[in-house]
Amino acid sequence: MRRLPPSEATGLRTGARHSLAEVYRPADLVVLGLGVMIGAGIFSIAGEQAATTAGPGVILSFMIAGIACLLACLCYAELSSTMPVSGSAYTFTYVIFGEVWAWIIGWALILELQFAAAVVARAWAAIAVGAIEHFGVRVPAANLVQDVLVLVILVLLTGVVALGARVGLRALWIMVSAKLLAIGAVIVVGVTHIDVANFGDFFVPPKTLATAPATVLETFIGEGHAFGWFGIFAAASAIAFAYIGFDIVATSAEETVNAPKAVPKGMIRSLVLATVIYLAVALVMVGMVPYTKISPQTPLAGAFRAVGVDWMVHVIDVGAVLGLTTVILVLIVGQTRVLFSMARDGLIPRRLATVSRRYHTPTRVTLVIGLVAIVLAEFVPVLTMQQLVVIGTLFAFAFVAAGVIVMRRRMPHLERGFRVPLSPLLPALSLVATLWLMVNLRVLTWAWFALWMAFGLLVYLVYGRRHSLLARPNTPARPPQGRHRR
Repeated sequence: MRRLPPSEATGLRTGARHSLAEVYRPADLVVLGLGVMIGAGIFSIAGEQAATTAGPGVILSFMIAGIACLLACLCYAELSSTMPVSGSAYTFTYVIFGEVWAWIIGWALILELQFAAAVVARAWAAIAVGAIEHFGVRVPAANLVQDVLVLVILVLLTGVVALGARVGLRALWIMVSAKLLAIGAVIVVGVTHIDVANFGDFFVPPKTLATAPATVLETFIGEGHAFGWFGIFAAASAIAFAYIGFDIVATSAEETVNAPKAVPKGMIRSLVLATVIYLAVALVMVGMVPYTKISPQTPLAGAFRAVGVDWMVHVIDVGAVLGLTTVILVLIVGQTRVLFSMARDGLIPRRLATVSRRYHTPTRVTLVIGLVAIVLAEFVPVLTMQQLVVIGTLFAFAFVAAGVIVMRRRMPHLERGFRVPLSPLLPALSLVATLWLMVNLRVLTWAWFALWMAFGLLVYLVYGRRHSLLARPNTPARPPQGRHRR
């Protein structure tokens, strides 16, 4: 249960251990957050949940999900302002709860980010092929084409990240700007076709689902429900997954100018903006077409076709492709920084913590992450495992919320650039909200997650426990020097 001293964690920024170059400013962090939070799901999740779970009440679901994620975001903001390092929740847990728990959180983050990159790359390829076909071009051997596109996008974006944070940041600014223009067009054109009658009273009578219970909560109550207040809260759980990603902003703290102040502002502002954008698209989606006529597969595109604006389908395609491209890019950045921190602490091979002298980035670990993402996306049915991404994220959320409460008691002397208001009440509410989201995940997801964590604990006992820097106090803090070093 050895814990990393706060001075060791924060020493990363003062030269006590090797650190990354500062490249991000407050506006960059907002773009980073929007890059990962707003993907292709913005064009589908509102319609999908309205048609199958919440009806017009999906608007309330977006508000509830936004509040739940904001609570978690506030907790991340306090801890990242106190320990502005690239490890994010992994390093926070190392300092507050100890090495074993830090490894568990790091292992959960590996699951979240590595699987997410593979899942989104596979979805990106499918959407790209669909966009080509919408222009009237027939794509022969579509599955083979998708496999090639997955390889191309992952190799390209891994290369962008490996070449340096500044290169990735410029590309991110361009793609996020274009993506927001597409979303703006959807909102502006869609507003002109809203029929207020489609909103109803936001409440649809509840109904029992005929299918067998799938989530932990449904198993507990013995049956599943849709619509009504239960449906609204169930949809909020699904919608909250769309907001997930603001936590990746915290992994950029070590590379941010004036991080104790800038990172909390960047996270909170990006989440608030993403929530407003999602709400605007949801209002347009539900207002254009009655929820009973929404196609769960292509909700927004179908809605524009229904009101006779077919050309908007191409705008949606472009926005979706750009949206997923930025998501993949930011996921690779976040995963690189987490593994870099774990390697620097010795819990995984320390050679992965070397920084390229030429590009000033952890190039080795970036290339490893890109290779693993390619293997997963090409050879594993990752689209059936999307909830594994979510459970890894929520697991980290729970530890961060608890960490705020514990750190206030154990380390009140630490300087904080941001403090969660009304603590410990708001962190406790964040913990409750996170647990609520977790029980709305499938039982099968929990089973796979338990197996993954058991395997991770075995890896720690075999390797991490013995190679940890805290287990070898005489080991120099910096990784071995070499030609790849800065």
